[in-house]
Amino acid sequence: MKMAKDILGRIVALFLSSALAIVGGASVLAPELELWKSAALSGLAAAFQVIQKLATSYYDDGKLTREEINAAFNVQTRSKKDSTSGEL
Repeated sequence: MKMAKDILGRIVALFLSSALAIVGGASVLAPELELWKSAALSGLAAAFQVIQKLATSYYDDGKLTREEINAAFNVQTRSKKDSTSGEL
């Protein structure tokens, strides 16, 4: 249950960050397109890409590991030393 909440929360965050990133550009490039539609299209496209990666990983062996989830969200894990020094 905790993993499902984590995945859902991360998908919502991905949707919002993708939608917000496109709002400004869409208003300039396609002013006839309603703002909410461009944001929804961008957010859904990003969320569906991650959902597809998660489904493929689950389909392979019937389980999802933390590494597979991070890979679906393109999260680069850092060593403890790097995270404390602020370097990437």
